[in-house]
Amino acid sequence: MKSMNNLRGLYAITDSTLLADGRLLPYAEAALRGGARLLQYRDKSDNAATRLREADALRELCERHGATLVINDDAELAARLGVGLHLGQEDGSLAAARALLGRRTIIGATCHASIELAEQARREGASYVAFGRFFNSSTKPGAPAATLEMLQQARQHIALPIVAIGGVTLDNTPQLIACGASLVAVVHALFAADSASEVERRARAFSALFADG
Repeated sequence: MKSMNNLRGLYAITDSTLLADGRLLPYAEAALRGGARLLQYRDKSDNAATRLREADALRELCERHGATLVINDDAELAARLGVGLHLGQEDGSLAAARALLGRRTIIGATCHASIELAEQARREGASYVAFGRFFNSSTKPGAPAATLEMLQQARQHIALPIVAIGGVTLDNTPQLIACGASLVAVVHALFAADSASEVERRARAFSALFADG
């Protein structure tokens, strides 16, 4: 596993619609070339063979670029490939996933806008906690739940890397970093692009925002 010190910067999250028609691997590699530290494979399809093939290809790309692959909500696939895992609040037991994957594997937890959930995740062995939604989001529509004030409080109380998610853009990322975000999780503002070169340009711009921290 990469050191916890690597858990800072751009956290790229794939989207099976945005990255359809052969875009998944070239766009993901572009994000990694642009400096993404974590790459989450998020695919809700039930085609196990495709998920395994795509996740394995992404794992190889992450290894090549010194980043870490995280699988969304599939502990068995993460264990099979020896990569990280991200769990939502309804995605099963974090403690059980930690027991399955071992103590060195990166495991993240969705904590919505709750410091209490983050504390629970820390006790159960989370490597990082994710708060959101901070801003209006295409991926998760609805009113933003998390606030910058809550992020500041979490930074004071939670001794883990903090991920901010939900409507993250280049314009609002500096606010999130200033209030305590270790990583920003980005979907549309990174991958809703016309070319892999544009994805790389955006990834470099996000990564540069962390350079001074």
